[in-house]
Amino acid sequence: MKLLPAALAVFFAAPALAVASPSVVARDLNVRSGLVAQAPNAFDLVGLHWKGSGVVRFRTQRADGTWSTWRLSAPESDDLPDRNTAEAQRSPGWHLGNPFWVGRAERIQYRLGGRVKRLRAFFVRSPLLGGTPQHVKPFAANAPTIITRAEWGANESIRRNRKKGPKFADNVHLAIVHHTAGTNNYSRSQSAAIVRGIELYHVLGNGWDDIGYNFLVDKYGQVFEGRYGGMEKAVVGAHAMGFNFGAVGVALLGNYNGAGLTAAARVSLVKLLAWRLDLAHLDPLSQVTRISAGNPKYAKGTSVGLRAVSGHRDTYPTSCPGNSVYAQLPSITRQIAATGTPKIYSPVVIGAVGGSVRFTARLSSGVPWTVTVVDSLGRTVASGTGTSNNVDWTWDASLTPVGVYRYTIAAGGVGTAAARPATGAIGQSLPSLAVTQLRVDPSVVSPNGDGVGDSARIDYFLSASAPVTLTLADAADHQLATLFSGVAGPGSHSFVWNQVGVPDGRYSITILAGSTTGKRVTRKTTFYVDRTLAQPKLSAAALSPNGDGLFDSTALSFRLNAGAAVRVELWRAQKLVGTLLAQTLGVGVVQVPWDGTLGGKRVADGSYDLVLKVKDALTTVTQKLPVVVDTTPPRLRLVSRARAQFWTSEPALVTATWGTRRLTKHVRAGSFSLPSLRGARHFSVTATDAVGNKTPALRG
Repeated sequence: MKLLPAALAVFFAAPALAVASPSVVARDLNVRSGLVAQAPNAFDLVGLHWKGSGVVRFRTQRADGTWSTWRLSAPESDDLPDRNTAEAQRSPGWHLGNPFWVGRAERIQYRLGGRVKRLRAFFVRSPLLGGTPQHVKPFAANAPTIITRAEWGANESIRRNRKKGPKFADNVHLAIVHHTAGTNNYSRSQSAAIVRGIELYHVLGNGWDDIGYNFLVDKYGQVFEGRYGGMEKAVVGAHAMGFNFGAVGVALLGNYNGAGLTAAARVSLVKLLAWRLDLAHLDPLSQVTRISAGNPKYAKGTSVGLRAVSGHRDTYPTSCPGNSVYAQLPSITRQIAATGTPKIYSPVVIGAVGGSVRFTARLSSGVPWTVTVVDSLGRTVASGTGTSNNVDWTWDASLTPVGVYRYTIAAGGVGTAAARPATGAIGQSLPSLAVTQLRVDPSVVSPNGDGVGDSARIDYFLSASAPVTLTLADAADHQLATLFSGVAGPGSHSFVWNQVGVPDGRYSITILAGSTTGKRVTRKTTFYVDRTLAQPKLSAAALSPNGDGLFDSTALSFRLNAGAAVRVELWRAQKLVGTLLAQTLGVGVVQVPWDGTLGGKRVADGSYDLVLKVKDALTTVTQKLPVVVDTTPPRLRLVSRARAQFWTSEPALVTATWGTRRLTKHVRAGSFSLPSLRGARHFSVTATDAVGNKTPALRG
């Protein structure tokens, strides 16, 4: 085990609140599986970095000599900054493991799966604070009780953005709920030390600007301030690669794939998000559209529809925030929406002094509302009132002197019965109006009623609030219909066109943004409606061509409603592997079987795409169908004979026999237990994956 240069072994003075010095020590480990490494000092939290395509699992030895369970080092591997940011580029080529609170430990043992070229461990010591942080009252009106950075002992001297300051988004547009995937076995007094340990690992281990999450919540309901910059500001974190901008990230301390969310944690999560989303005037029950900055699931520029309160798995194929929490998100969101009503949602102001200024907003319920405009001296120059679920009032400012004016949209009664007001300024230099990223997805719509390409989504981005009209025109530019007309705020927007009733042909969508009295911007994009291809599907999305008669092949089937030139291609990692079919076919149902071979040779295991291309007289219709080739059995290990605990590398059907008894159980990837085997003198266990690959019997 090699100690890295002094620059990577970092010790620093703790805040006055702490009773000992926190520390981070980095060490390179020998890349041989099964080794045990002695840490240079006792540690409380550990994180692993590695290079290569493999995976790393580890366990730690406690001070009393007992070992923890085996853990996957990066169960939530997408808790990362956005690509192409300075934070993301400080550890090039390394996989970054999650920080795991292990309690006081001294040794680590690790197992390597697949190709691992380098392995580095970060041992973090994060002692308990002198006393449990206490917050006598919320730091702001209607805010929950939050333990601030100063109270949990954040070390502000290690932040990498001290000179430039944190990054801010224009507003919070959604909340993403996480779990840290570490232990659930911690005391109330340890929570602050866990948060501080995560901060040290994120900054000194991963090289990030600061702790990645905006807020953290423990199982006791304690809420901790996360990334520096102001809890009431839209601070850009590092917790959901591709979707950090405009997202508030809240992490629950612990692993909730199996464990249930405590009542205290749920109450605090509801209070926290009810307050934070109300600050942003964001409807928790709404759907939002965000543009991905790029991750393995959503390429850069992809428009993604999300719930305003989403789980991390909604933006990436991960288990985060755990099955228990994810299942509760709909009911949690309803609680958030019902907390602290009435509320003002989506306030939009259009126009400028010297013309008409329109104020709109949605309300959580039908209550009295008022819009008030004051000048620089605080004198009221205009106001409007109403009682409804929507605010919609226009101020005639055509004769108003040029200057800066402030507005307030208020709703409800007084005191606790009043909504948080929406405020802003008018008369200052307005952002220029621009429309970008206009597109129709898919670019070829196939409304055959088969559920594939039946509807179209129109995406666009507005630089400023404006009235918007979407119109449909044919190839001769004759306007056929108005699909949408309304007011839209700045940011990404989507409109779903469900009933595509026009004939096959080339069409265009035109967006007109702006009013007749101000600047107007027009953008146009074309798309096709083509019903030639219908009902494309695979008989099986995975195959195991090993000759055992189980899932040895799959078949692509589809229907042609007109004659067309057809190609079926096999792609992997955006590269063409080969062609299964290239032929002109007539009307009817087509089946293309595939046994996992090309040119008589079996392809390697992995994830592929069968790409179906149908070229008719109008255009080329393309459909991509993912398929997995898997001839490798799961890996099955005995973790603890006494506890009858096992580990499998992938989801599997486990079969156990002992004596005359037999047990089958579906398990997820990772550790699982078979309590029935405790005390059994002899047993046999096998694991079979979804395509019939079976492990050799594990006997004990």
